[in-house]
Amino acid sequence: MEIHRHKTRLNISKIFRYLILSLVSIIMLYPILWMIGASFKTNSEIFTQIGIIPKKIDFSPYFAGWKTRTEYTFTTYFINTFKIVIPKLIFSLISSTITAYGFARFEFPFKKLLFSLMMATLFLPQIVLRIPLYLLWRDLGALNTYIPLIANTIFAQEPFFVFMLIQFMRSIPRTLDEAATIDGCNSFGILTKVILPSLKPALISCTIFQFVWSFNDYLGPLIYITSVEKYPVSMALKMNIDTSSGVVEWNQIMAMSIISLLPAIILYFSAQKYFVEGVTSTGIKG
Repeated sequence: MEIHRHKTRLNISKIFRYLILSLVSIIMLYPILWMIGASFKTNSEIFTQIGIIPKKIDFSPYFAGWKTRTEYTFTTYFINTFKIVIPKLIFSLISSTITAYGFARFEFPFKKLLFSLMMATLFLPQIVLRIPLYLLWRDLGALNTYIPLIANTIFAQEPFFVFMLIQFMRSIPRTLDEAATIDGCNSFGILTKVILPSLKPALISCTIFQFVWSFNDYLGPLIYITSVEKYPVSMALKMNIDTSSGVVEWNQIMAMSIISLLPAIILYFSAQKYFVEGVTSTGIKG
């Protein structure tokens, strides 16, 4: 009897947890579901109805929004966005991995001081760096190019990624390094053949974070990019809000916002397993 009561309490507890999680999920997903429904509505429907389901399904906002109010379509802006995002991803992963490898596996003078200074940059407001960096890139003649948006990732200017990778590397037994050294591996061989395979969850987590941050970046392109043909998606969405005519086609903006969300959503669900593992775990299982 006591065992039966215990099982009943466990089942009730599970049902209660699932109900709470379902409620929270609905609350979190409601804005996205509303945005999807709003992309098919007219302006009057958007501002007079709180419901999600539109009166009719009309894909014309997607076609009209894709053409934009400029001489370029969203195809151009998506290509421009990936011209920024892909190099940042590659350089961030390479530079952060090498830097983390140095801190995690080697001893050198002022190591603790340099690590402390690197971590201190996490607390440095980015707005403080805007004017000095702008003046630097202006003097180098790099304005209206993607260089100011990409160059910092070459030098591991992402301390969050470096710290995450260091924590993973520290949890990998050094006996694996010693075994690889006996087999004839040098430092680079240890990194590529021993360390990197174990870093897969952390690297995928860094990839997702960097992709989302870079894809959503608005202030950076606003400061450094002046030509419309070089604008990324984040700025193209803002240009669709044409207040000069007095009428803003919000259904088109919602439609393009949904399309701009798709790459990040697809990437996340494709790597969800590794992302969760990379965020929650701090070592390897063995």
